[in-house]
Amino acid sequence: MPRRNFHLHDGKKGSALAVRVTPRASRNKIVEVMIDGTVKIHLSAPPVDGEANEKLVEFLSEVLGTPKSRIEIVAGAAGRDKLVSVLDMDADAVHKRIVAHLE
Repeated sequence: MPRRNFHLHDGKKGSALAVRVTPRASRNKIVEVMIDGTVKIHLSAPPVDGEANEKLVEFLSEVLGTPKSRIEIVAGAAGRDKLVSVLDMDADAVHKRIVAHLE
């Protein structure tokens, strides 16, 4: 299956960002922003019964300073590559907060 290319962009009500998740990491952290704009994130949760997806939404909520209800996985819920919608926050604000949490 070809890899989908998602880019951080503004939408009508917020922004969307591409995320690549690595589950079962030692801790939750943003590892890098890859050359195609995908945000690489390590999560401590296993990819079982939606635990990694729940942890991703919770972690992004903390990083972006927005309620979990404003963050939604809109594509790729069953895979490592996901498209995440962030309501009421433009792409520039999302980018700045992601970069501030890079390790």
